[in-house]
Amino acid sequence: MRRFSSLAAVCRLASSPATLENPIHHQHRLFQAALFSTNHSTRSHWFSYDKVTAQSTRTAVTGTMLFSVAATTLAEEVHAKEHLQSKFRPNDVVLYQYEACPFCNKVKAFLDYYDIPYKVVEVNPISKKEIKWSDYKKVPILMVDGDQMVDSSDIIDKLTNKIHPGVQLEDDEENKWRGWVDNHLVHILSPNIYRSASEALESFDYITSHGNFSFTERLTAKYAGAVAMYFVSKKLKKKYNITDERAALYEAAETWVDALKGREFLGGAKPNLADLAVYGVLRPIRNLKSGRDMVEHTRIGDWYTRMENAVGVSSRITA
Repeated sequence: MRRFSSLAAVCRLASSPATLENPIHHQHRLFQAALFSTNHSTRSHWFSYDKVTAQSTRTAVTGTMLFSVAATTLAEEVHAKEHLQSKFRPNDVVLYQYEACPFCNKVKAFLDYYDIPYKVVEVNPISKKEIKWSDYKKVPILMVDGDQMVDSSDIIDKLTNKIHPGVQLEDDEENKWRGWVDNHLVHILSPNIYRSASEALESFDYITSHGNFSFTERLTAKYAGAVAMYFVSKKLKKKYNITDERAALYEAAETWVDALKGREFLGGAKPNLADLAVYGVLRPIRNLKSGRDMVEHTRIGDWYTRMENAVGVSSRITA
């Protein structure tokens, strides 16, 4: 009986009113966590050489050169990550999230880039018991030294002002593309990751393994959720006037690369908030079929790799 009740809850939530910060998610409070896979790792390149003897001068020289290259590469990757003065660094940061929520991942990209340690509380998308204490019933919620911050873009603005006092967020180009992420790019993602039954199931296979679900909810969400969201994605295509979801995804990726105008990042030599926003919402889909296709069929891969190196390893605190 419990399983049938859970199934009914899943179906109700799939068509419930808006509970997240962006209208794209209004059909799937429960299933939005299946949008994205956050499998992500930063590659480190290491060199090795054979044991040097007195007679193997050439090997020694070669080994020294290779070690130098490795050290330089590592130094460049470390340099790319922003480091804060201790007096501006928050002491206690807790993120209430759905693991695969694009807006939560946007906040995490910011925290990771600025090397701000943070704890994560995974919210159960059905009961939301983890955020019952808050009047705000959406994610992300970020607690920073006891202060509550909500809405991903507003969170990032407030954090920026906190860690860089006096900085004015008035860059027209940067603001334009941050808005593009929230108002255009995210709308394209759902139709892509739920494009086919197999892709919908791929997404739910991830979230049922990483989300905060009970055993019964996990079984229900994986199969019932995949079916429900396959049909919801068709409605989203119509709502946002998307004819070919893959073509729309590829066009968005190419539009972003064109916006770079040959620069390493939109911010120039280092990422700005628009770079972090695009990377944040794309990072979770990178290892899904839609993300793999995007990198294979567009020019975004080089920029994405540079962002991986710049953002570096997660600053998330694990127990």
